[in-house]
Amino acid sequence: MPKRPALLDRIEQYFALSPLPDTPVRPVGGLVVPTGSPEWPYPARPLPGGGPVGATDVEDALALQRAAGLPEAVEWFAERNPGLGASVRAAGLVVDELPLLVAVDDVEVTLPEGVRFYLVGAEDPQLATYQRLAQLAFAVPVGAAAGPVSSSPGVAPERLVDPPQPTDVLRERIAAGRTVMMIAVEDGEPVAVGSHQPLDVDGVGFSEIVGVATLPRFRGRGLGAGLASTLVEHARETVETVFLAAGDDDVARVYERVGFARIGTTLVGERPVD
Repeated sequence: MPKRPALLDRIEQYFALSPLPDTPVRPVGGLVVPTGSPEWPYPARPLPGGGPVGATDVEDALALQRAAGLPEAVEWFAERNPGLGASVRAAGLVVDELPLLVAVDDVEVTLPEGVRFYLVGAEDPQLATYQRLAQLAFAVPVGAAAGPVSSSPGVAPERLVDPPQPTDVLRERIAAGRTVMMIAVEDGEPVAVGSHQPLDVDGVGFSEIVGVATLPRFRGRGLGAGLASTLVEHARETVETVFLAAGDDDVARVYERVGFARIGTTLVGERPVD
């Protein structure tokens, strides 16, 4: 595995390359702004190896995102752009700190009893259901009570207030191998979902684990860690380095127990939802 600075360089390149198959990318000062479909939005990010990003760059990037009907979002590494947070906050965005972790050599694959993991195909008729499962899971923060939106996994998607997410882009990405989705199933019902997104970076395979989500009533049993571990095992069949951004330090510690190591901090600035 490359040393930390070189690894951050490669991951920056990964993020620079990731949007290209899906969306045009426009430079705005020291930022690059993907301007494609809201079905699969990407945040603005600093140019890899670029210089400082000013407040005007941030304002112009957010204006471009608004004009394209995209979420206003900027993402960067704290270690590479330490002064960017002030400009992002001044623009009215809320900044979250996400531990950045990489899978080390010996990742423990944890399989909770009675749960099976399955890969999802591009033509899976339940693809929208898996996306809605993630909606429900992310709507209830880890550690919070499930509240009125919780239900059994078989009926949870129909109880969501939000409309189903579009699946056309996701189907194309799965078919092309740019997204590998996996679900956890218990008693025939999906209870958790997650993906990894492989990409070649200068001849070296990298993949980011994203969207690992467990329905609230099934949390606390290691499903998320088990799913992430299984995704790592699958990704390593074709790539060298697997990484992820954990939701917070508590989630990061869960991943560290199954073989991840922290290498930095991802900062994400987003416009608050009214």
